[in-house]
This record gives sequence, structure tokens and C-alpha cells, in this order.
Amino acid sequence: MVGTGTIDQKETQKLYRALLRNCKPNSTKEDLAQIRKAFTLSKSFSDKLPESFGLPEITHSLAVARIVAQEISLANTSITATLLSNYIGDDQLDLAFVEKEFGKKVAEIVDGIIKISGIKTDKTSTQGENLRNLILTLAKDVRVVLIKIAERMYVMRNIDLYSESERIKIASETKYIYSPLAHRLGLYNLMSEMEDIIMRILEPDEYFSILKQLQATKAKRNKFIKEFIGPIEEELLKQGLKAEVKGRPKAISSIWRKMKKQKVDFAEVYDKFAIRIILNSKHNKEKSDCWRAYSIVTDIYKPNPNRLRDWISVPKSTGYESLHTTVIVPGGEWVEVQIRTERMNEIAEKGLAAHWKYKGIKGEAGVDEWLAKIRDLLENPETDALNLIDDLKLSLENKEIFVFTPNGDLKKFSEGATVLDFAFDIHTNVGLSCAGAKVNGKNVPIRYQLSNGDKVEIIRSKNQKAKLDWLNYVVSSKAKSKIKQVLKEAKLKEAENGKDILRRRLKNWKFEFNDPNVRKIIHHYKYKDAIDLYYDICTEKLDLLQIKEVLVADLVKPEQAKPHPMEEASVEKIVRGAMADADDFLVIDDKLSGVDYRLGKCCNPIFGDEIFGFVTISTGITIHRINCPNAHDLISRYGYRVVKARWSRSEKEHQFLATLRISGVDDLGIVSNISEVISKDLKVNMRSFNMDTSDGLFEGTVNVFIQDTDHLDVLQRKLAKVKGVSSVRRID
Repeated sequence: MVGTGTIDQKETQKLYRALLRNCKPNSTKEDLAQIRKAFTLSKSFSDKLPESFGLPEITHSLAVARIVAQEISLANTSITATLLSNYIGDDQLDLAFVEKEFGKKVAEIVDGIIKISGIKTDKTSTQGENLRNLILTLAKDVRVVLIKIAERMYVMRNIDLYSESERIKIASETKYIYSPLAHRLGLYNLMSEMEDIIMRILEPDEYFSILKQLQATKAKRNKFIKEFIGPIEEELLKQGLKAEVKGRPKAISSIWRKMKKQKVDFAEVYDKFAIRIILNSKHNKEKSDCWRAYSIVTDIYKPNPNRLRDWISVPKSTGYESLHTTVIVPGGEWVEVQIRTERMNEIAEKGLAAHWKYKGIKGEAGVDEWLAKIRDLLENPETDALNLIDDLKLSLENKEIFVFTPNGDLKKFSEGATVLDFAFDIHTNVGLSCAGAKVNGKNVPIRYQLSNGDKVEIIRSKNQKAKLDWLNYVVSSKAKSKIKQVLKEAKLKEAENGKDILRRRLKNWKFEFNDPNVRKIIHHYKYKDAIDLYYDICTEKLDLLQIKEVLVADLVKPEQAKPHPMEEASVEKIVRGAMADADDFLVIDDKLSGVDYRLGKCCNPIFGDEIFGFVTISTGITIHRINCPNAHDLISRYGYRVVKARWSRSEKEHQFLATLRISGVDDLGIVSNISEVISKDLKVNMRSFNMDTSDGLFEGTVNVFIQDTDHLDVLQRKLAKVKGVSSVRRID
């Protein structure tokens, strides 16, 4: 990427020519003329704008346009819209002029980009509005979202230009919104790069630890890859298959996810790199050529039959097609091999744009089906955009499963989907009347989790009704939104009855049915709104005589009104009013001392950790580590409630709770040796020590009270030297 410092005209022209080179292979002379026109216009307005980070605005526009052209492969219309989108506004371009000079479609895309960019996420209480706008735009013209992903990629590549607090916010928002979207739209290369940068910002210790270990084994890995692919290339050539065979290390974030999911160290992750075979095949021979290549690989190396993934016969819902197998080489090393054609590889790397290029080819319907589902969901005004993003995140973290209807139709779901998800996917009425299912001929309940290859027949009942606990049995956004909609409608009906009951009772008690009296009851029982109050009255969860006592007591001694729920503008007041006799080892927001706070139990921050404060409604401020599992959600959803926090040395010695996971060989006296290092050598107080053994190995967790991160580092190094201990790491 381009560094800071003023960029002269020659440098701008250099970036522009690079963009044209990317566009030429797929553009006509008319297309290139339009891009030149858009660049000239953008450049003239850019010269009037202030520089950002020492860079003119046109640099940003050109860089994003190049990602759009080169890495997403969108065409002239999208590239033109990208170049123009930063210059709409007062004393600049207007949409009417853009439509006149560049056409209606360019103007519509520019308008979509502006509408998404216009939402200030740091000023909204949650990301819901921003997400819904993104998803609505996705349903109208997905190119707008693809351009926004390109823009975010540019920001991520230049993230070191921002302040530390801005880096954390940008990385958190990217993790919450843009990375899952990039994954769902098939942009695996951009998604992997985003995830690595996110990890470097939010989990730097883990990121640089893995990077260091990858670099240390690079020469050995390259030698291994060369020796591994040699026999494969030779045999492919013999059988007349034209192919490129290459090895690549897996993304650091991907390796880290495997380490966490499998609870293993770096050395125990067996597929740190993948071999990719990309075949130059004609369309009508793609499938047979891939299986021929598979046969060659498995003739040379022994495959693990449980690790075969056939996404050629049944592509992923993103349109991804490939054969994956894992083979073992002499010496016991496992290697993942991916087999695909050039067309499949382009779709795998460039996602939706490539999907359009090959429209009509078998296997390309997955993305269309998903976009159709999105449009269907958005027809329901109750659809929660947060559920849709959770759906995207689920598809990123979980594998897909494939199940069949009684007629043999294929359905795709995220791993963990249930009978109820299947029923709602068929039709809302089928879901609402679902009483169970026959899976492979066996009766199962609605919460039964489906597996690959299951044949599912839904059992319906006229007497079935949606229940609140159904939300615990589904994972898809469609099922969740439909269940919530029905429950809300049922609750509103009950609430209307409850309202009539309360009105009649108040009249009997000689009280007026008015807002002040209703608010007194709501505040006394801490209800969120009147609907919850009326619903509990109707369902007899709230005793009407108790309500009378509240109103009668109020006549004697007026009750102080409970404050309204926290608004954005009141956060600072809450922070400033949260004074207490706290110890002075924390400084919050650099303006406060003695603030009422607590350390988050989700991540157990200790002195020396990078931290931030989060204002809660009822308990003051909670201190979290920057790499807390909940950090990115808190920062991206409720940015206005985040306050700066830092440690400050105090005369009083403080002890912090930290948890370590220790694993190794179950030698005689291992527990005694570990305990001696903790208690005697370093004089650290232990709160608890739990250990499990299996097949000659042990794994244990120990809770200790330590002074700071330096103290913890010393303890970890000492424990790592104990005979039999193979790993020591801090866990949340």
C-alpha cells in the first residue's frame, strides 16, 4: 500500500494507470473512456478537499477501485461508481449530474454507497440500523455491498495510520459485519486477509506467536511442499491433465481458530498448509478431471476417508466448488489437498462477481437461493438485522450440512440446524405447525439436530403453537424471525386483554386509568414497557391486589420515578456520577478517579493487560481486556458506552485472578512439582487446581492470584520448565 506523505501528480497517474491495466482485459473502449471521465472528474474535486493522513482523497478512490476491479472483478459500472462516490455533496457532484453523465445504474450504485456510508455507527445505540441498511442494499443491488467490502479492505490494509482506539473500533466492526459478509459472498481471499488483520489488532500476542512459529518453519515447509507435489505433477502430466500445483500456508486466523476449537497448541495443528491442484479443464470435463486428479493423489498418498469433502457434486451455498481430501505421508504428516478447475478457483477467490460471470452453469444456484431468502426475510418488517448477521457469522464458524426432503430435494443448513429449522425453511406455516419429524424413518422431536445426508419428513399438528423456548431450538435467521413475529403477535393479543382487565379494576378502585398511574406500576415492577405489564396481568403472573397496594402506598408517600433507560447522551453522566471508594490502580477516561467499577469475569483482566471500560446500566463500569471474547461485540454494537481505561501503579499491592491451562505427560509427582513451583518458588496463592488424565497425558486448570502480567509471564516460564509439562497458556 502507499505510505504517508504528499503524493505528487506522477504518483497519482501511476495509480490510475495501474487501475486501467486491471480493467483492460474485460473492458471495451467505451468502458475505458467512461472510467477515464470518472477519474478526471474525481481528481478535480479531490484537489479541493483536505488530505487525509497526508494522502489526497483520489488516492483512496483509486485504491478502492483497484480492489473492486482486480480482487472482486466487478465491471465498468461498479468501478465508475466507486471513483465518484466520495465526491457527492455540497459544492461537489450531485446524483442528477451523475445520472446524466454516467447513466442511471451508476447513479443508483453511488446512491446506495452514500446511504450506507452516511450512518454514523458511533452515534447509534446498536449496529442494528447499520446492519439492516447493509442487508437491504444487499437485496437490492449486491454490488453496493461488494464495493463497501472493498472500501473496508482498503481501510484495514491502512489500519496502522489510525490511533489505537480507532484501530480497535475498526477491527471490531470489521469482525462483526464485514468479515462474515465477505465470507458469505464467497470472497475468501479478502475475508482471510481481514481476519488476519483483525487478529493482529485484537489478539496481538497470539497473532505474533503463530507468525513467529510459521516463519521459523518456513524453509522446512517449503522443502516438504516441493517434495510432496513432485510425484503428483509428474503423474498428472503422464495422464494428460494440465494443472498448476502449489502449496500455501493457511491464514494465521484460520490456524488460531483450529487451535481454539481443538484445544491444541500450534505444533498439534496438523494441516497448517494446503496443497492446491488447479486444473485447466473444459466445462464438460470438469467433474471427471477433478476425480481423476483425486485418484492420482490417493494412489500416491494414503487418504483419510473421514476427511473427504465433495463440494463439486453438491456446491456450498456460496457457490464454492472443490474436492478436499487429507492424506498422510511417510513420517506421519497429514496434508490437505484441494482439487478444483480454473473456473472453480476464480469463484472461490472472487465470489459473487465470478458467480455472475459463469451464470447458468450447474452449481451456481446457491448464491441466488441465499439472496432470494434474504429478500423473503426483508419483506417481514419484524426481521432483525442482528439475527441476519448472526446467521452470517454462523456460516463462517460452522460447516454446512446437506439434508433431503421426502421427494429427494436437497436443503443446506449451518451445522447445528434442527428439525424446526428444516420445517421453517419449507414454509412458515409448516414451521408453526411442526410437531416433530421422521428422520430416516425414525420419529424425532422438533429440537433434534440434523446430520449430513438425513432424509426428513415433517409431522404436523393443528393444535401446535409456537412457544418461547422454540428460539433455543433453531439457528437460522428465517426461523428465528418468524417465531419472534408470531410470539409478538400472540403477546399483543394477550396484552390487549390485560389492558382491559387493568382498566376495569382501576375504575372499581376509584383510580383513573391514565399514563401517570400506569407509569408508576411499570417503574415499581421494573417492566420495560406497558405491553409487558398488560401481558403479565392477562397471564396472571402479576397479582392485581399488589398493584392496588402500589397505588395506595403512592398516595401516602409519593414514589420517586425510576430514571429512564440509559440513552447515549446520558452515558457520560452515569460515568461521572459513579464515584466510589475504589482503589486507585485504575484510571478511567483520564478524567475520573475512584470510579465504581468491576473487573469482567468473562476475561479476568490483570494489571498490565490492554483494557477498556464499558458502561453498564446497573453496575457502573465493567473493565474488559481488549482481546476479551465479548470485546468486538461490545465495541461494535455499543461504541458510545466504551470509555478509555488504563492501569496506574499504586502503593497498595493488589492481587488479580488468572487462569492457566497446563497439559503434558502424566509423570509421577507431576502435580506436586507444579504446586511447588507455584506456591514455594514464586509464593503465588492458588485458588484451585483441577486435573484430568487420559492415556498417559494430563490437562489441568489452575486459578492463581498474581500481581501483574510480568508476574504471570515469569510463572508461565517456570511452569513450562517442569518435567512432563508440554504447554502452559492463559485462558479466559
